[in-house]
Amino acid sequence: MRRLLACSLLAVVALAGCRSGRETPTQTTSSPNFKVYHLRGKVVATNAATGEVTVDHEAIPGFMDAMTMPYKLKDPGILSELHPGDVITADVLVSQDEDASVLLDHIVVVAQGKPDYKPTSIYHVPAAGDAVPDFKLRNQDGRSIHLRQFRGKELLITFIYTRCPLPNFCPLVTHNFAVIEKQLAADPALYARTHLLCVSFDPEHDTPERLRAYGAQYIGSDAKNAFAHWDFAVPEKPALVEMAKWFDVGITVGADRSITHTLSTTLVGRDGKVVNFYHGNEWTPDQVMADVKQAATGA
Repeated sequence: MRRLLACSLLAVVALAGCRSGRETPTQTTSSPNFKVYHLRGKVVATNAATGEVTVDHEAIPGFMDAMTMPYKLKDPGILSELHPGDVITADVLVSQDEDASVLLDHIVVVAQGKPDYKPTSIYHVPAAGDAVPDFKLRNQDGRSIHLRQFRGKELLITFIYTRCPLPNFCPLVTHNFAVIEKQLAADPALYARTHLLCVSFDPEHDTPERLRAYGAQYIGSDAKNAFAHWDFAVPEKPALVEMAKWFDVGITVGADRSITHTLSTTLVGRDGKVVNFYHGNEWTPDQVMADVKQAATGA
Protein backbone atom coordinates (compact mmCIF):
# COMPACT_ATOMS: atom_id res chain seq x y z
CA MET A 1 0.00 0.00 0.00
CA ARG A 2 1.05 3.57 -0.42
CA ARG A 3 0.36 6.69 1.48
CA LEU A 4 0.55 10.20 0.14
CA LEU A 5 0.81 12.71 2.91
CA ALA A 6 -0.18 15.97 1.31
CA CYS A 7 1.31 18.48 3.66
CA SER A 8 1.36 22.18 2.98
CA LEU A 9 5.15 22.19 3.04
CA LEU A 10 6.08 18.80 1.66
CA ALA A 11 4.57 15.92 -0.28
CA VAL A 12 5.64 12.61 1.23
CA VAL A 13 5.18 9.29 -0.54
CA ALA A 14 5.11 6.39 1.90
CA LEU A 15 3.89 2.84 2.28
CA ALA A 16 1.01 2.34 4.68
CA GLY A 17 1.34 -0.98 6.40
CA CYS A 18 -2.24 -2.15 6.73
CA ARG A 19 -5.02 -0.11 5.43
CA SER A 20 -5.01 3.57 5.17
CA GLY A 21 -7.21 5.03 7.59
CA ARG A 22 -5.08 7.87 7.57
CA GLU A 23 -5.12 10.29 9.13
CA THR A 24 -6.09 12.71 10.34
CA PRO A 25 -6.88 16.11 9.88
CA THR A 26 -3.80 17.70 10.30
CA GLN A 27 -2.47 21.11 10.42
CA THR A 28 -3.04 21.66 6.74
CA THR A 29 -4.25 25.20 6.51
CA SER A 30 -3.77 28.52 8.19
CA SER A 31 -7.49 28.81 8.84
CA PRO A 32 -9.39 26.57 11.25
CA ASN A 33 -12.65 27.30 9.42
CA PHE A 34 -13.21 23.94 7.81
CA LYS A 35 -14.69 20.58 8.65
CA VAL A 36 -12.92 17.31 7.97
CA TYR A 37 -14.66 14.21 6.61
CA HIS A 38 -13.26 10.84 5.58
CA LEU A 39 -13.45 9.47 2.04
CA ARG A 40 -12.82 6.01 0.61
CA GLY A 41 -13.07 5.29 -3.09
CA LYS A 42 -11.37 4.41 -6.37
CA VAL A 43 -9.50 6.81 -8.64
CA VAL A 44 -11.26 7.10 -12.00
CA ALA A 45 -9.07 9.75 -13.63
CA THR A 46 -6.58 12.51 -12.94
CA ASN A 47 -6.32 15.93 -14.58
CA ALA A 48 -2.94 17.63 -14.38
CA ALA A 49 -4.29 20.82 -15.97
CA THR A 50 -6.81 21.40 -13.19
CA GLY A 51 -5.01 19.61 -10.37
CA GLU A 52 -8.03 17.37 -9.84
CA VAL A 53 -8.62 13.70 -9.26
CA THR A 54 -11.96 12.09 -10.07
CA VAL A 55 -13.00 9.56 -7.46
CA ASP A 56 -15.79 7.01 -7.40
CA HIS A 57 -16.32 7.03 -3.65
CA GLU A 58 -18.50 5.57 -0.97
CA ALA A 59 -20.96 7.70 0.98
CA ILE A 60 -19.27 10.30 3.16
CA PRO A 61 -21.25 10.30 6.42
CA GLY A 62 -22.59 13.73 7.24
CA PHE A 63 -21.54 15.22 3.92
CA MET A 64 -22.71 13.47 0.76
CA ASP A 65 -23.98 10.23 -0.75
CA ALA A 66 -21.84 7.84 -2.77
CA MET A 67 -20.98 9.32 -6.16
CA THR A 68 -18.28 9.93 -8.74
CA MET A 69 -16.91 13.47 -8.86
CA PRO A 70 -13.68 15.46 -9.28
CA TYR A 71 -11.82 16.87 -6.28
CA LYS A 72 -9.02 19.40 -6.12
CA LEU A 73 -5.99 18.38 -4.07
CA LYS A 74 -4.55 20.33 -1.17
CA ASP A 75 -1.17 19.59 -2.73
CA PRO A 76 -1.50 19.19 -6.53
CA GLY A 77 2.12 18.03 -6.60
CA ILE A 78 1.10 14.50 -5.58
CA LEU A 79 -1.30 14.10 -8.51
CA SER A 80 1.31 12.21 -10.53
CA GLU A 81 1.40 9.55 -7.81
CA LEU A 82 -2.27 8.69 -8.33
CA HIS A 83 -3.45 6.35 -11.09
CA PRO A 84 -6.81 5.07 -12.32
CA GLY A 85 -7.72 1.99 -10.35
CA ASP A 86 -5.98 3.08 -7.13
CA VAL A 87 -8.17 2.60 -4.08
CA ILE A 88 -7.65 5.52 -1.72
CA THR A 89 -8.73 7.00 1.54
CA ALA A 90 -8.43 10.73 2.15
CA ASP A 91 -9.51 13.60 4.32
CA VAL A 92 -12.11 15.86 2.71
CA LEU A 93 -11.53 19.44 3.85
CA VAL A 94 -14.74 21.47 3.54
CA SER A 95 -14.29 25.20 3.99
CA GLN A 96 -16.77 26.91 6.28
CA ASP A 97 -15.97 30.28 4.72
CA GLU A 98 -17.97 31.86 1.93
CA ASP A 99 -15.91 30.16 -0.78
CA ALA A 100 -17.16 26.73 0.42
CA SER A 101 -14.15 25.09 -1.22
CA VAL A 102 -13.61 21.33 -0.98
CA LEU A 103 -10.11 19.80 -1.03
CA LEU A 104 -8.62 16.35 -0.59
CA ASP A 105 -5.71 15.93 1.81
CA HIS A 106 -3.83 13.04 3.46
CA ILE A 107 -4.43 10.70 0.58
CA VAL A 108 -3.52 7.10 1.26
CA VAL A 109 -3.42 4.51 -1.50
CA VAL A 110 -4.58 1.27 0.11
CA ALA A 111 -4.59 -0.77 -3.12
CA GLN A 112 -2.60 0.15 -6.19
CA GLY A 113 -3.78 0.19 -9.74
CA LYS A 114 -0.22 0.80 -10.95
CA PRO A 115 2.70 -0.17 -8.70
CA ASP A 116 5.38 2.12 -10.10
CA TYR A 117 7.25 3.53 -7.15
CA LYS A 118 9.51 2.61 -4.28
CA PRO A 119 8.18 3.91 -0.95
CA THR A 120 10.42 6.02 1.28
CA SER A 121 8.81 5.02 4.57
CA ILE A 122 6.63 2.23 5.84
CA TYR A 123 3.65 3.30 7.93
CA HIS A 124 1.37 1.12 9.99
CA VAL A 125 -2.26 1.93 10.72
CA PRO A 126 -3.29 0.54 14.11
CA ALA A 127 -5.93 -2.17 13.77
CA ALA A 128 -7.82 -4.08 16.43
CA GLY A 129 -5.68 -6.89 17.80
CA ASP A 130 -2.30 -5.40 16.87
CA ALA A 131 0.25 -5.75 19.68
CA VAL A 132 1.64 -2.31 20.52
CA PRO A 133 5.46 -2.09 20.79
CA ASP A 134 6.98 -1.05 24.10
CA PHE A 135 8.01 2.50 23.21
CA LYS A 136 10.02 4.50 25.74
CA LEU A 137 9.23 8.14 26.54
CA ARG A 138 10.06 10.84 29.08
CA ASN A 139 7.09 12.38 30.89
CA GLN A 140 6.27 15.75 32.40
CA ASP A 141 8.22 14.87 35.54
CA GLY A 142 11.35 14.00 33.57
CA ARG A 143 10.78 10.34 34.38
CA SER A 144 11.20 7.53 31.85
CA ILE A 145 8.03 5.61 31.11
CA HIS A 146 7.27 2.66 28.85
CA LEU A 147 3.99 1.74 27.20
CA ARG A 148 4.34 -1.73 28.64
CA GLN A 149 4.01 -0.42 32.19
CA PHE A 150 0.35 0.35 31.50
CA ARG A 151 -0.50 -3.31 30.89
CA GLY A 152 -3.55 -4.22 32.93
CA LYS A 153 -5.24 -0.91 32.12
CA GLU A 154 -7.08 0.50 29.14
CA LEU A 155 -4.63 3.08 27.71
CA LEU A 156 -5.82 5.96 25.54
CA ILE A 157 -3.00 7.49 23.49
CA THR A 158 -3.02 10.58 21.29
CA PHE A 159 -0.35 12.76 19.64
CA ILE A 160 0.06 16.51 20.09
CA TYR A 161 2.63 19.26 20.31
CA THR A 162 2.31 22.15 22.70
CA ARG A 163 2.98 24.89 20.14
CA CYS A 164 0.15 23.79 17.83
CA PRO A 165 -1.64 27.00 16.81
CA LEU A 166 -4.87 25.58 15.38
CA PRO A 167 -7.77 25.15 17.81
CA ASN A 168 -9.28 22.28 15.82
CA PHE A 169 -6.19 20.12 16.15
CA CYS A 170 -3.97 19.55 19.21
CA PRO A 171 -5.97 21.86 21.51
CA LEU A 172 -9.22 20.15 20.50
CA VAL A 173 -7.86 16.66 21.00
CA THR A 174 -6.33 17.58 24.36
CA HIS A 175 -9.59 19.23 25.42
CA ASN A 176 -11.42 16.02 24.50
CA PHE A 177 -8.99 14.08 26.67
CA ALA A 178 -9.74 16.48 29.53
CA VAL A 179 -13.46 15.76 29.14
CA ILE A 180 -12.74 12.02 29.16
CA GLU A 181 -10.50 12.42 32.22
CA LYS A 182 -13.33 14.07 34.16
CA GLN A 183 -15.83 11.43 33.10
CA LEU A 184 -13.47 8.67 34.15
CA ALA A 185 -12.81 10.34 37.49
CA ALA A 186 -16.55 10.26 38.18
CA ASP A 187 -16.39 6.44 38.08
CA PRO A 188 -13.68 5.34 40.56
CA ALA A 189 -13.73 1.71 39.42
CA LEU A 190 -13.27 2.65 35.77
CA TYR A 191 -10.74 5.34 36.69
CA ALA A 192 -8.55 2.73 38.38
CA ARG A 193 -8.58 0.57 35.24
CA THR A 194 -7.61 3.29 32.75
CA HIS A 195 -4.83 5.73 31.89
CA LEU A 196 -4.41 8.62 29.44
CA LEU A 197 -1.26 9.55 27.52
CA CYS A 198 -0.57 12.56 25.29
CA VAL A 199 2.59 12.03 23.24
CA SER A 200 4.43 15.03 21.85
CA PHE A 201 6.21 14.78 18.51
CA ASP A 202 8.24 17.95 19.21
CA PRO A 203 11.20 16.79 21.35
CA GLU A 204 13.15 19.93 20.50
CA HIS A 205 10.69 22.21 22.30
CA ASP A 206 8.51 20.01 24.50
CA THR A 207 10.69 19.61 27.55
CA PRO A 208 9.27 18.04 30.73
CA GLU A 209 8.71 21.52 32.11
CA ARG A 210 6.83 22.62 29.01
CA LEU A 211 4.74 19.45 28.94
CA ARG A 212 3.84 19.88 32.60
CA ALA A 213 2.77 23.49 32.08
CA TYR A 214 0.73 22.53 29.02
CA GLY A 215 -0.90 19.59 30.74
CA ALA A 216 -1.76 21.58 33.84
CA GLN A 217 -3.89 23.90 31.71
CA TYR A 218 -6.14 20.98 30.81
CA ILE A 219 -5.98 19.02 34.04
CA GLY A 220 -6.65 22.17 36.02
CA SER A 221 -3.89 21.55 38.53
CA ASP A 222 -0.12 21.33 38.88
CA ALA A 223 -0.25 19.50 42.18
CA LYS A 224 2.24 16.73 42.90
CA ASN A 225 -0.15 13.93 41.96
CA ALA A 226 -2.15 15.84 39.31
CA PHE A 227 -0.67 13.71 36.52
CA ALA A 228 -1.14 10.35 38.24
CA HIS A 229 -3.78 9.27 35.70
CA TRP A 230 -2.73 11.33 32.67
CA ASP A 231 0.82 11.59 31.38
CA PHE A 232 2.24 14.05 28.88
CA ALA A 233 5.43 12.62 27.42
CA VAL A 234 7.83 12.78 24.50
CA PRO A 235 10.12 10.13 22.99
CA GLU A 236 13.65 10.82 21.86
CA LYS A 237 13.99 11.47 18.12
CA PRO A 238 14.95 7.92 17.01
CA ALA A 239 12.05 6.43 18.97
CA LEU A 240 9.74 9.19 17.74
CA VAL A 241 10.34 8.19 14.11
CA GLU A 242 9.34 4.60 14.81
CA MET A 243 6.44 5.55 17.06
CA ALA A 244 5.04 7.95 14.47
CA LYS A 245 5.23 5.23 11.80
CA TRP A 246 3.55 2.65 14.01
CA PHE A 247 0.70 4.96 15.03
CA ASP A 248 0.32 6.45 11.53
CA VAL A 249 1.30 10.00 12.46
CA GLY A 250 2.53 12.17 9.59
CA ILE A 251 4.98 14.85 10.70
CA THR A 252 6.68 17.54 8.62
CA VAL A 253 8.81 20.26 10.20
CA GLY A 254 8.78 23.56 8.29
CA ALA A 255 11.58 26.04 7.79
CA ASP A 256 10.16 28.13 10.63
CA ARG A 257 10.11 25.02 12.86
CA SER A 258 6.33 24.85 12.74
CA ILE A 259 4.98 21.33 12.36
CA THR A 260 2.49 20.13 9.80
CA HIS A 261 1.01 16.95 11.18
CA THR A 262 -1.81 14.47 11.24
CA LEU A 263 -3.88 13.32 14.19
CA SER A 264 -3.88 9.83 15.64
CA THR A 265 -5.68 8.49 18.71
CA THR A 266 -5.61 4.85 19.79
CA LEU A 267 -7.30 2.87 22.53
CA VAL A 268 -4.98 0.11 23.75
CA GLY A 269 -6.45 -2.70 25.82
CA ARG A 270 -5.10 -4.02 29.09
CA ASP A 271 -3.41 -6.83 27.14
CA GLY A 272 -1.33 -4.30 25.20
CA LYS A 273 -3.26 -4.76 21.96
CA VAL A 274 -5.16 -2.20 19.94
CA VAL A 275 -8.88 -1.97 20.70
CA ASN A 276 -9.75 0.90 18.39
CA PHE A 277 -8.06 3.55 16.25
CA TYR A 278 -9.55 7.01 15.73
CA HIS A 279 -8.23 9.00 12.78
CA GLY A 280 -8.62 12.74 12.62
CA ASN A 281 -10.52 15.05 14.92
CA GLU A 282 -14.10 13.93 14.35
CA TRP A 283 -14.31 11.46 17.23
CA THR A 284 -16.11 12.62 20.36
CA PRO A 285 -15.43 12.05 24.06
CA ASP A 286 -18.74 10.19 24.37
CA GLN A 287 -17.80 7.85 21.53
CA VAL A 288 -14.42 7.05 23.05
CA MET A 289 -15.86 6.74 26.58
CA ALA A 290 -18.30 4.14 25.31
CA ASP A 291 -15.41 2.17 23.78
CA VAL A 292 -13.34 2.48 26.97
CA LYS A 293 -16.21 1.22 29.12
CA GLN A 294 -16.84 -1.69 26.80
CA ALA A 295 -13.16 -2.62 26.75
CA ALA A 296 -12.81 -2.31 30.52
CA THR A 297 -15.98 -4.12 31.51
CA GLY A 298 -16.81 -6.23 28.48
CA ALA A 299 -20.31 -4.76 28.59
